Amino acid sequence: MKFALIQTKKMVASLILLASFSTFSVLANGEVGEHVNHLTANLKKYEEEVNWLSSKTEGIIAAYQKSGAKAAHAEALMEHWEAVDFHAAIETNYVLIYASIWQGLYGVKDSIDNQSPIENVKVEQVKLEKALWQALGAVKMAAKYQDDGLLTKVKTTVDAPKNSIEALAVIDTNLHSVVAKYAEKLIDTSTNMVHDTYLNLFEGVEGELIALDASLVEDLEKDFNVTLPKAIKEQKSVEQVREIVLAMTQKISKAKALLEKNAKNKKAVF
Repeated sequence: MKFALIQTKKMVASLILLASFSTFSVLANGEVGEHVNHLTANLKKYEEEVNWLSSKTEGIIAAYQKSGAKAAHAEALMEHWEAVDFHAAIETNYVLIYASIWQGLYGVKDSIDNQSPIENVKVEQVKLEKALWQALGAVKMAAKYQDDGLLTKVKTTVDAPKNSIEALAVIDTNLHSVVAKYAEKLIDTSTNMVHDTYLNLFEGVEGELIALDASLVEDLEKDFNVTLPKAIKEQKSVEQVREIVLAMTQKISKAKALLEKNAKNKKAVF
């Protein structure tokens, strides 16, 4: 229990930054509801939805164990997830765990579709349950930050970054979103997000960065145009795609530090 709490706190450590630069105007599964701006008022409903999802998963697995894969209708797992408001609450506030939920959903579905032993299916069920409850914990902490005025309101339109540092923050968020969409098996969507992020955001900061670290820019260009798209096209595992994205976000953090230092030096001169 203590370990789970520590892990949840670690997850939410970067939540404020991610939410501040959220680029979700419309989710892949539909419009964002106003409930995401009133998390505390909806926490009871979210918890009920998590319990409902758990019971639906249990029912599907029980049907599989009794009557086989065809009778289980494992594809209904995705329909159930998209039917609840909770999916928007976690996607708009902490997209990192959102990807893990989709991994869990497909883990159960694929195990059933492949007619795996029931023990294997239940292992995947545990992973899904863990992701769902971890996500609920993250939303509860996000609700507290929201009540304290530390989270920006989720908007239906997205403001353009005002400078290169803000652009890098949006790029960081977008890259994590790529993993989430890839976990949903939305290959075209995740690929387009990579290309759009490069063309509409990274290219705009390249000139400023080249003067500070040309090799870093070259590395990121390769990541955007070769490494990440290639991994998605070849349908590597979610973990492998996530590793590429984490490496890229570390480079983005380095780039952000360089820009901040450069801006500070300019102020000192003038």
